[in-house]
Amino acid sequence: MNFSEVFKHSNQLCRVSPDGKYLATCVQYRLVVRDVNTLQILQLYTCLDQISQMEWSSDSLFILCAMYKRGLVQVWSLEQPDWHCKIDEGSAGLVCSHWSPDGRHILNTTEFHLRVTVWSLCTKSVSYIKYPKACQKGVDFSRDGRYMALAERRDCKDYISLFVCGDWQLLRHFETETQDLSGLEWSPNGCVLAVWDTCLEYKVLLYSLDGRLLSTYSAYDWSLGVKSVAWSPSSQFLAIGSYDEKVRILNHITWKKITEFEHPATISNSKAVVYKEVEMRPALPSDELSIHQQLAMRSTLFSTQSKYEISPLPVQVPVVKPDPDRANPKIGVSSMAFSSDNRYLSTKNDNMPNSVWVWDMQKLRLLAVLEQAGPVRCFQWDPRRPRLALCTGNGKVYLWAPAGCVSVQVPVEGHFQVLSLSWHCSGDSIILMGKDQLCLCYLEAEVVK
Repeated sequence: MNFSEVFKHSNQLCRVSPDGKYLATCVQYRLVVRDVNTLQILQLYTCLDQISQMEWSSDSLFILCAMYKRGLVQVWSLEQPDWHCKIDEGSAGLVCSHWSPDGRHILNTTEFHLRVTVWSLCTKSVSYIKYPKACQKGVDFSRDGRYMALAERRDCKDYISLFVCGDWQLLRHFETETQDLSGLEWSPNGCVLAVWDTCLEYKVLLYSLDGRLLSTYSAYDWSLGVKSVAWSPSSQFLAIGSYDEKVRILNHITWKKITEFEHPATISNSKAVVYKEVEMRPALPSDELSIHQQLAMRSTLFSTQSKYEISPLPVQVPVVKPDPDRANPKIGVSSMAFSSDNRYLSTKNDNMPNSVWVWDMQKLRLLAVLEQAGPVRCFQWDPRRPRLALCTGNGKVYLWAPAGCVSVQVPVEGHFQVLSLSWHCSGDSIILMGKDQLCLCYLEAEVVK
């Protein structure tokens, strides 16, 4: 495992191009494009203001930079550095900007979600879509890039409009059986659209491409409901995380529940392995060192190393009691992710912030629990292999594979805390992002032996 030097970035804006060749980072109002292998700067662009959002086009030829404060979007070309495009939303403002799947249209959402404006880079034409809904996930594109689903709110009712991305013609428009639609997401095969209701009501609706309601699922009533939803890459499973600290798995044939995964405070399952992070500080006799030497030892990179130990069962998982008087209580399953081979599901229960749970989707049981020394900030699966990377806001990166766990210190001078991470599409490297710095971690084909 090797690490690159440290680079600056701002607002956590660091993206690898879809073809995996380039690394784009934003530093205030500058956009820097590097070769992902050599990390040499290829292009340097200067925007009109601090960049709020940055996104690659699907063909890796253009980069969108949005400046929400000014209501501006600037588009840069990698092939023609002198060419650029500026879109000004004017008094309507701007709260969201992203590419369409073809990489030639830009969708801008105005302030107060009054409309979505579709700008064409080829014909310079403009289309408007009214009544977009302000919610958790109000727009989603099918994986093949052919269709867009948009949540709308009209006359105090929820609707969904399905558009053909080629010509932006309306394909279907239908009312949903929701009180206050919270989000929608296409299945990876593009055949089914999952829609979930407000957290005040547990309801998940499944619609076909022609707007037919295929199934409705509700686990319980009169309590906080759905908190997260995730499709398996094969579209065979739909995982629903909820405020009752459980994940329910629906199958794609009958849309019935096939199992549910609980997150108990005591793990007694004899087939599960609990990996506990143990921090080790070097114990040195203080009387033999001067004050200067002691300070140097404390600030050194490897002053706090850690390793994983397998805890004997039963194990008590640290639980944080949520404040019942505050909105959005820290309880329930907020994060879920399937491995690329559909074999594993990782979950995080908010009132157990230090733990990541890994489930075996073939045997439908708990496989492993990673109990960290600090709250887990981010976890993500390798896009090619069944291995999971996670970070906890310290100077380490952690990896889990079916063979075991490893904790690796990032050998960077100064105070580098890994706040988030992102895999390269090849699975050979991970981008580690701190508050205003980032570095790349290069891995071998197998990390855990």
